[in-house]
Amino acid sequence: MPIAATAGAAVAPASRSHAITIAEARRAWAAKFRACGFDSPELDARLLIGHALSLDHAGLAAASARKLDAAQESAIAALAQRRLAHEPVARIVGTKEFWGLNLAIDAATLVPRPDTETIVEAALAAVARRGAHARPLRIADLGTGCGAILLALLTELPYAFGVGTDSSPGALAVARHNARRLGLGRRAAFIACDMAAALRGPFDMIVSNPPYIATGDITALPPEVRLFDPRPALDGGPDGLDCYRAIAVAAPALLAPDGILAVELGVGQSEPVAALFAAAGLAPSEPRPDLNGVPRALVAGMLHERA
Repeated sequence: MPIAATAGAAVAPASRSHAITIAEARRAWAAKFRACGFDSPELDARLLIGHALSLDHAGLAAASARKLDAAQESAIAALAQRRLAHEPVARIVGTKEFWGLNLAIDAATLVPRPDTETIVEAALAAVARRGAHARPLRIADLGTGCGAILLALLTELPYAFGVGTDSSPGALAVARHNARRLGLGRRAAFIACDMAAALRGPFDMIVSNPPYIATGDITALPPEVRLFDPRPALDGGPDGLDCYRAIAVAAPALLAPDGILAVELGVGQSEPVAALFAAAGLAPSEPRPDLNGVPRALVAGMLHERA
């Protein structure tokens, strides 16, 4: 629904001496976003204007010559000013696409990032190597957030059932909402606990995108992350490895004999995480790179069963 103008809302980038069109508003705000150095100024402008006017991409294109009234310009400006303050577009509109799924997010969850799809790819590749696509797999997603990884896997594995854990009740509420909206509510359960603390195995697959930023590095993160992502979902302790240590301790007791463990990695973490897993009796494989060539996903199995 269009967002109503509020008292003190920012002035739109054009004068009200004449009404501007949707296309003119898109160009004006894209120019402002470009001047701020944003990576995708045109896309940001399109998404925010579409959200303010309740128009999808096709609707915006069809209505590009339509004049905006003052309330519509103010509504667009209110959203655009939030973006100029570095709030991510996904947080402003309340949704983010991941693995082709349109997922709700809010202040309690991370914004799912394209790099995280590497975990889904790695886990599915390991399932395919085992010929287990049609098996009734049990999946655990540790630190599920909005449910992105778990729900992506459930859409690809039609006979699987998943459990997502998170220490944030708010994040779990979002994950449950996403599961219901995607028609996966009967194949997904969500439990409030710290990582795997409340789980009992065996699980055929354990996945996790754990907090992995070293505490001292958080202040250097981009403002879109530092100012808006929930800190507990970022902070991996002094060296960024605290959650991997917890996973290494828990996974051997939770994994089925031919089970799969797949975790997301931060930059430079593939070797220390592989060492933690190997010391716990797991057999890590070569890390899977993301689209930028950064080792992003690490898959491991029980020592006798290489993933």
